[in-house]
Amino acid sequence: MRVLIAPDKFAGTLTAVEAAEAIAEGWRRRAPQDELVLVPMADGGPGFCDVLHASLGGDLLAVRVSGPYGDSVSATVLVVGDTAYIESAQACGIHLTKESQRDPERATTRGVGEMVDAAIAAHATRIVIGLGGSGTNDGGAGFLAALGAVATPEGALEHGPSTLAGLETIDLEPARRRLEGITITAASDVDNPLLGLIGATNVYGAQKGVAEDRKIAVDATLVTLAAATDKKLALAKGAGAAGGLGFALLLLGGTREPGIEMICEAVGLADKARQADLVITGEGAFDFSSRSGKVPYGVAAVAAQALQPCIALAGQVLIGSREMRAVGIESAYSMVDLVGEEASFADPAGSLAKLAERTARTWSH
Repeated sequence: MRVLIAPDKFAGTLTAVEAAEAIAEGWRRRAPQDELVLVPMADGGPGFCDVLHASLGGDLLAVRVSGPYGDSVSATVLVVGDTAYIESAQACGIHLTKESQRDPERATTRGVGEMVDAAIAAHATRIVIGLGGSGTNDGGAGFLAALGAVATPEGALEHGPSTLAGLETIDLEPARRRLEGITITAASDVDNPLLGLIGATNVYGAQKGVAEDRKIAVDATLVTLAAATDKKLALAKGAGAAGGLGFALLLLGGTREPGIEMICEAVGLADKARQADLVITGEGAFDFSSRSGKVPYGVAAVAAQALQPCIALAGQVLIGSREMRAVGIESAYSMVDLVGEEASFADPAGSLAKLAERTARTWSH
């Protein structure tokens, strides 16, 4: 039989590429006769460029850009023909800073703008920016400044919400001219607006380190940014993605596409699913949030259209069978249930391979 293996990353332990390889290794132990097709997946967050590079090829352009607190960090821009793919988390990701040192009221998206500059220098006419995993909450202000936007007072866009509070005016025309003739697309499955109860700060601020008693004040700084630019766009779906970086992309004429759908199309997942007898997906924690446009949900939808069964291998399975089927997953299997939590974290690749080997007993024929 032919098995399509299309997992997401297992956050903090395995990349999507490593997860796919571990599943394949375990599956082959039990069913060496099966044909395995590995298609690592992503939804716009960490791993976005790795997954696309594995499937599309292209050239990786190494750059040094500003990190969330101005320090220099390494990043890569994937160039495929006239299209450049950027993973915003490489410049402003939460993983770049130890938890004890995070200060989202000072963190900036400037480095993402610098990555766009590098893509323009590489003659890209289409730039796709994956949004997800950010440690910033500046409404994309640093991104705008990096591309030439000018604010009064000077420096108001440069240091996160802490300086946005004093913003008086902003001129976006220099940034728009910088992107003239270039198509900008945001790849994100977050549809939150920039502001309010379901906006960037109130929904995602806490996980980035925004204190509960600071949420109102931080959200107010984004209100200031919206008032100086475009209040209507601040309410658009996806404006709140990556701490409001989605808003900045919209301000500069960008459009938004669901990240998982973009990846599925880029890697030709639908065609591969039609040729498979079984589709396997996976992620670190398979839970209710998997319905919010995450990889298992997207892969299961493609499998359903191809009329093929889809199962999930996960670090933990936190929903029941009824909820699984609502997502489109026939069955889900847990590493923690098989080998225990300690072993899962000590040897994630080995544990996932063992889980795949066990699962092949049921599904390979």
